[in-house]
Amino acid sequence: MPPDRQTVRIAAVGDIHYTLSSQGQLQNICAYVSENADILLLCGDIVDDGRPEEARLFAKELTAGIRIPMVGVLGNHEYEAGRVDDVRHIFADAGIIMLDGEAHEVHGIGFAGVKGFAGGFGEHALQPWGESTLKQFVHETVEESLKLESALAKLRTRQRIALLHYAPIKATVEGEPVEIYPFLGSSRLEEPLNRYSATAVFHGHAHRGQPMGKTGGNIPVYNVALPVLRRAFPEAPPVRLIELPAEASAATENHSFNSKPYSLPG
Repeated sequence: MPPDRQTVRIAAVGDIHYTLSSQGQLQNICAYVSENADILLLCGDIVDDGRPEEARLFAKELTAGIRIPMVGVLGNHEYEAGRVDDVRHIFADAGIIMLDGEAHEVHGIGFAGVKGFAGGFGEHALQPWGESTLKQFVHETVEESLKLESALAKLRTRQRIALLHYAPIKATVEGEPVEIYPFLGSSRLEEPLNRYSATAVFHGHAHRGQPMGKTGGNIPVYNVALPVLRRAFPEAPPVRLIELPAEASAATENHSFNSKPYSLPG
C-alpha cells in the first residue's frame, strides 16, 4: 500500500466452494481485487468438499493473480473430508493468514477471526438443557464465542474487523428458510462484537441471506457469501469492498467509513 494513501481498502468474499473443475473461475475476482483492494478477506467455505486437492488448486490460482495480504477463516465445508488440518496448512503455505481465535494486524487494521458455529438467534437460541448431545452442541457455540472474544481482546488497534463464517445476527440470514436459522449462526457471536466495539463484521454461510445488517450495538455486518453478492449486485464482481481511514481517528470509533459492493473504473 502506498505510504501516502488516506484509506485502506478491504475486499471480502466467502462461500466460493472451489472444486476440482473450478479452474479459471477466480479470474474476475483476482483481477478486481488486485486493482481495487489492499487486503483480501476469505470468509470460509473456500473449497467445496474439504479435500487437499481442491485447496491446492485454489491456492495456486489465487496466488497467481493476487499479491496483497490475505486473511481467512475456515467454514464448515473445509471439515467435510476430515482433512481440515491439511487444508489449513495448504492455505497458510500459500500466504493466507488463517485465523481460528487469533488476532492479526495488517496496514494498521486489526483482524480477529473464528469459524463460529450454529445455535440460533435471540430468544430462539438453543439452550444447554437436556440431552448431553444438545449440551455439547451449545458448548461448541459458546467456545467459538469465547475464542472470538479472546481474539478481539488481543487487538490494540482502534479499528477492529471481525471475520467469521457463521452469522452473528439474524438480519443477514433472512431469506433463508426459517426452519434452518438455528444452523446458520448464533447471536452468542454478537456479544463480543458489541463489547469490543468492532468496526465491521464479515461472514458467509447463508447463501440466500441479506447482504448487510447491524448488531444491537449498531456495528455493520456484511454477508459476503458469493451467491448473496451475485444476487444483490448482479452487474458487479462478487466481492464486497469497504474503505477505512488509514490513520486511526475519532471517526473510526463511530464506524465512519465508506462501503460499496464494488467500484467501477473511472
